[in-house]
Amino acid sequence: MKNIWAICKKEIKTYFTSPIAYAAIAVFLVLVGFFFYSLILWFNSQSLQMARYPGYLQQININQMVYSPLFHNISIILLLMIPLLTMRLFSEEKKIKTDELLYTSPISINQIILGKYFASLFVLLVMLFLTGILSIFTFVYGNPELVPVLTGYLGLFLLGAAFTALGIFFSSLTENQIVSAILTFGALLLFWVLSWASSSAGGTFKDVLNYLSFFQHFDNMTKGILDTTDLVYYLSFITFGLFLTHSVIQTRRWR
Repeated sequence: MKNIWAICKKEIKTYFTSPIAYAAIAVFLVLVGFFFYSLILWFNSQSLQMARYPGYLQQININQMVYSPLFHNISIILLLMIPLLTMRLFSEEKKIKTDELLYTSPISINQIILGKYFASLFVLLVMLFLTGILSIFTFVYGNPELVPVLTGYLGLFLLGAAFTALGIFFSSLTENQIVSAILTFGALLLFWVLSWASSSAGGTFKDVLNYLSFFQHFDNMTKGILDTTDLVYYLSFITFGLFLTHSVIQTRRWR
């Protein structure tokens, strides 16, 4: 655990001593803030219109009208941001020729991977935590349900963690950071498109596509539904992504 923490601390320092983390977090917060502000304005206008008809006023639900679409928008932004955070983790080591020194050190491959992975998750947590500050306004001036908000943020974290595991894998394949980011983005986009493809499929094939889609599992969490199937899916994907990274590094280590 000491070795993992040492690598994690080194990577976190690298993130925040370069413009990478600051630029990614700034862009992320600006986009999330824009979507949140737009959704609040739309919710307010809908509330004023329905206030004229008392029978429809009960249909107003800030969780469904603001938080659910906001969480889906954040998931798309993460799809764009995560490749930028993971592209350098192993690619940079290969480019500056420090990977051989790292792999021949007494630190195990698992410790190296987990240290870098946890550093990326730390940046992800910072990003999500800062967006959570926006919720202060809705809880002060509105009455949202807490459980769907918490499960939605849990879903965002698991989604981002799965994106990160895939990004680390592609970073271990190449020394070019841009190539790593493009491959990661392309793979994530493919999993996003699966949810569209399932709508035109049928039978067993539709069920398979729905299960493989990141966003199908995430959608349940934005509604306050915490299903063990969704948790198992994300944890399995994270484990598989880290396993692939381990296999790539192990192969290179014994060449």
